[in-house]
Amino acid sequence: MTSNIVGAGIRTANALGSVLSRAGFPLVSLDERDLLDAARRATGLSDFGDDDFRDPLGRLLSCLESEADLTLVGRIAASRDIVGLLTNRLRLEEDRKRHPGIAAERIVAPIFIVGLPRSGSTLLHHLLAQDPDTRAAQAWEVMHPSPPPMRATYETDPRIERASRQLRWLDRLAPDFKAIHPVGAQLPLECIAIMSASFRAARFQTTYNVPGYEAWLNQQDMRPAYAFHRRFLQHLQWGAPGVCWILKAPAHVFSFDELLDTYPDARLVQTHRDPVTAMASVASLSSVLHQAFSRQREASRFGHEVTNRWTNGLERSLELRRSGRVSPERVVDVQYRELARDPMATVRRIYAQFMMPLTPAAEQRMERFLAENHQDKHGRHHYALDNFGLDAQDLAQRFKAYSDYFGVPSELPAQR
Repeated sequence: MTSNIVGAGIRTANALGSVLSRAGFPLVSLDERDLLDAARRATGLSDFGDDDFRDPLGRLLSCLESEADLTLVGRIAASRDIVGLLTNRLRLEEDRKRHPGIAAERIVAPIFIVGLPRSGSTLLHHLLAQDPDTRAAQAWEVMHPSPPPMRATYETDPRIERASRQLRWLDRLAPDFKAIHPVGAQLPLECIAIMSASFRAARFQTTYNVPGYEAWLNQQDMRPAYAFHRRFLQHLQWGAPGVCWILKAPAHVFSFDELLDTYPDARLVQTHRDPVTAMASVASLSSVLHQAFSRQREASRFGHEVTNRWTNGLERSLELRRSGRVSPERVVDVQYRELARDPMATVRRIYAQFMMPLTPAAEQRMERFLAENHQDKHGRHHYALDNFGLDAQDLAQRFKAYSDYFGVPSELPAQR
């Protein structure tokens, strides 16, 4: 009942926003100066750090205005999102001045889970994060990183409840999202959320309809974003360390060179799934998020966009592996079917490959997580290729080189 009332309220607000916009009344500002000033007022601070974020921010804001076709609720969400990121930048800089030891933190041999979206990477990320010796960036500390989290209060920090309240609003705006991608204040968050305050991050094109920003981002050197990512990890690690960072984002496949330049000792876990199946699922995810903030778009556009995006991404992953830049002992390939059939067997293989001890305590926590978080806990995610104007045979041919190289089995029978 509550969700129906909230949904009706959102629709009413969006309809009112459309009327006011057509009548020429000003709505929520997405002007760069206004947003920067709002962050300064919220914190009483003025040092945003390196100015490298300014050009990406300006391009994002321009595309939000010219392309995203935001509803009133979408404009409010985008404004709050960006002010929140700018606020975090200010506070991170201030914390670094107050605690010089943050800059001395060493990030050693982190594990990055990469690969095609919807290929089991989220499950694997959540599983490996159950190990008490690993360190994953939980949603609450990424959303509210200042002051630096402390080990003594890590499980009781009041920011956990604050983040939970914010995530409940995402559930109201996009009620189907949690059936596709589980979120929670104390669940690990992807690296694209960490990198967002650099304003060079795939999160924006995932959340908003900004193809111009995406095209620009695809041509950029991502080293500034990874430098910010490293500073963020130092910040989180300073008061709440762990033995090994467990990190994840499918979008890392677009910038392997920059990732490895920033983390030369990084280890990779690459998840694989039949792209024919994955494309419909990714298109469904994009449509759920975009439609929470923008006016209705044709479903076929989502299919076209994600297919082009991941054709590029999988070609880059092939280039990395063929180049030999990462030695075989630093990479583990994980097939989706094997992970789904026996998650713990996959975990043991990863630990063995990287020569990490899998303690009984870690294994017990992982088993408990699996028991408490079955695949359809938040409902089943329904999607089909033809919903998004996609053709199975065309996709199979497009991604043939990737599937052949990594031995990815076809899931086409499941689509019939």
